[in-house]
Amino acid sequence: MTSKPRPNSDANGGDLTSLLVEWRGGNSEAGKQLMAAAYDNLCRLAAHYLRHERAGHTLQPTELVNELYIKLFSSAPVDWHDRIHFFAVAGRQLRRMLVDHARSRHAGKRGGNAVQVSLTAARGVAQAADFDILEIDEALTRLEALDARVASGVELRLLAGLTEAEIAEVLAVSPATVRRDWRFARAWLMSQLDDSGRL
Repeated sequence: MTSKPRPNSDANGGDLTSLLVEWRGGNSEAGKQLMAAAYDNLCRLAAHYLRHERAGHTLQPTELVNELYIKLFSSAPVDWHDRIHFFAVAGRQLRRMLVDHARSRHAGKRGGNAVQVSLTAARGVAQAADFDILEIDEALTRLEALDARVASGVELRLLAGLTEAEIAEVLAVSPATVRRDWRFARAWLMSQLDDSGRL
């Protein structure tokens, strides 16, 4: 079983937080070093997104990470806080990229070779349920209107691969609140989606 990427681990041993601070200060070389140091984790994160992709898909983790690199360097500077914030932003960008890819590839059609996301990606959930990324995106958009914090927690957990403690740090709430939000969010999302991935 493939483990989820751990945003706080850095196989290259680099200090991501220091590089983020330098990048935020305008040092583009620090940004390049950061991406090199985080590359393996980002590839694992992208692979986590794609693990339920149906046969015949065209996306590869390295392609997603390369596109993410371009997006991060061509957009307005982000006020980076730490490595957890970096991976949270990366997860959000990957969600947008997958949604854009699914929309352009399927042009309004449901199903097909769409990227699948599991609502059971979080630890401790026994029953599997996979849904089209477009359906998850639409449901998360509605959940954001209902409760933005809860929706952010779902995105960080399912799509950025953060732990409860890391989500609590990003959202400035307790781990108990994160767990409570997740129980509500998962039940709400399951009520919005049926087993075929339709709303």
